[in-house]
Amino acid sequence: MSGTAGPTIMSEQDGKRTYYLVFAALMVLLVVTVAATYIPWGSRIGIVIAMAIAIVKATLVVLHFMHVKGSSGLTKVFVVAGLAWLAILMGITLIEYHTRPWLTGNAPMTISPQER
Repeated sequence: MSGTAGPTIMSEQDGKRTYYLVFAALMVLLVVTVAATYIPWGSRIGIVIAMAIAIVKATLVVLHFMHVKGSSGLTKVFVVAGLAWLAILMGITLIEYHTRPWLTGNAPMTISPQER
């Protein structure tokens, strides 16, 4: 079959160029992160900005340095499953944190003994 191309093989020069570009992007994002700490944002917006930058940096590392970008579909499924599991655990933690009585000012939840 003419016209069908197999997987493209990246030359060594292209691979090094990609690594250097990703490294440069990570260094720029590092400077942005440090600069963002000196800007007097509100407490919550500062955390959102820091987390957004961290997510971008983590995505770059996972895709390029951990070679997920050019990997098989099964590897990508496991990466997504790991992220889903992380989201579940963080969600459970946040739910537990927001139900603490000292945070909300409500009385603690107690279980009354059943009458016999």
